[in-house]
Amino acid sequence: MMGAVIKSEFLKFFTTRMWWGLAIAMFVAAALFAVLFGFLLTIPPTPESIASGQPTGSPLQIANSVYTSGLTIGYTLTLVIGIMQIGSEYRHKTVTSTFLSTPRRIRVMLAKVVALLGIGAIYGLISLVGSVVAGAIVLQSRGFDPFPGTQVLRALALSLLVLGLWALIGLGVGILIPNQVAALLIAIGVAQIVEPLASFALTFWDFGQEHVAKFMPGQATSAMVSGVTQGGDNAVQPLTWWAAALVLATYAAVLSAVGTWRTVRQDIS
Repeated sequence: MMGAVIKSEFLKFFTTRMWWGLAIAMFVAAALFAVLFGFLLTIPPTPESIASGQPTGSPLQIANSVYTSGLTIGYTLTLVIGIMQIGSEYRHKTVTSTFLSTPRRIRVMLAKVVALLGIGAIYGLISLVGSVVAGAIVLQSRGFDPFPGTQVLRALALSLLVLGLWALIGLGVGILIPNQVAALLIAIGVAQIVEPLASFALTFWDFGQEHVAKFMPGQATSAMVSGVTQGGDNAVQPLTWWAAALVLATYAAVLSAVGTWRTVRQDIS
């Protein structure tokens, strides 16, 4: 029975035209960012930059940065997918038939979680194919080793996990804010505008810099795949990759759990 519900969630997504449009957007964005960062990060250092001690980055750091450069766009798109997975049901009034066909609502929500992890992994693979193919071509043409170490593969694997977790965060937001348009605007606004500004503001406050900023979703994402947080010279020490993964998983679990509890208890007309 659970398998049939999960299959139904996959069919709801992959029988629409939205899925391949998002797939193309994910692939193109990842490839473009990889090409851009591939050229920027492999510019030969000038005598002035060497004299000033500006870091150029090791081949491993450059490869990781190139292949994960489009991750911000990637997790924003999976965030949108997570919201639309439940938001479209409220918008098109199909949530009633969904719960009538599967009266145990908790089973429906668990199926959505499983399906979103799979969908996030699929889109993650599409994104990584775009970034790795385009980035490797640029790095090779610039005289750099495209795969200087096994840590590159670890960063790519963690990118898949990141995209899946952001999809679950989107699901939680979509459940908590049934209005799909409002959920999309709020979630994207917070992820792309509010959080970066808040992270920057916290760099001017010692306590916030040390104990708050690095636990924000965007900072945790960056630490998870590259071990680098924003903030320049005032940057906080990043979380380890597994601690950052736990932070993102906590956001996803809390939002999904609260949203699921709300959905199970509320009346659906």
